[in-house]
Amino acid sequence: MTRAVLPWPHPVLRRPASLVEEVTDEIRALWGEMIEVMEAMPGVGLAAPQIGVPLRLAVVDASEARGQAVRMANPEILHASVQLREHEEASPNLPGVSAVIARPRAVTVRYLDERGEVVERDFVALWATSVQHQIDHLDGRMYFDRLSRTKRDMLIRKARKA
Repeated sequence: MTRAVLPWPHPVLRRPASLVEEVTDEIRALWGEMIEVMEAMPGVGLAAPQIGVPLRLAVVDASEARGQAVRMANPEILHASVQLREHEEASPNLPGVSAVIARPRAVTVRYLDERGEVVERDFVALWATSVQHQIDHLDGRMYFDRLSRTKRDMLIRKARKA
């Protein structure tokens, strides 16, 4: 079963997600569903709250060939580069609109992997952008929250018209 993406402004999208206590078979199955949804969009990442699951789970696959999805539970940024990278970001929760967002070009992230082991990994370029975008979702934030109030309001009005 593939879960549906919640439409903005669903309340789950605005609440910080709960920590994952341990990686279980249910969590691994949920990651599998999340990858299916991400691939169907198509997108380079997905956070569990986007499909109505209020847990700190994310998947990211910014590879050219695909099939390289990184599964993360409780991801946290340990270090972010000073150098920024601009990228046009969007979300299936608010379709039809996008905005250029500047984020750190590289990040070091700690998370639990599919075996439940703690991993620290560096992500660069689109991988880093997507990881940061997903962590924002886990914190109850949307990419457009990084825009000025005027630009954010314009973007939301445009999405409602679409």
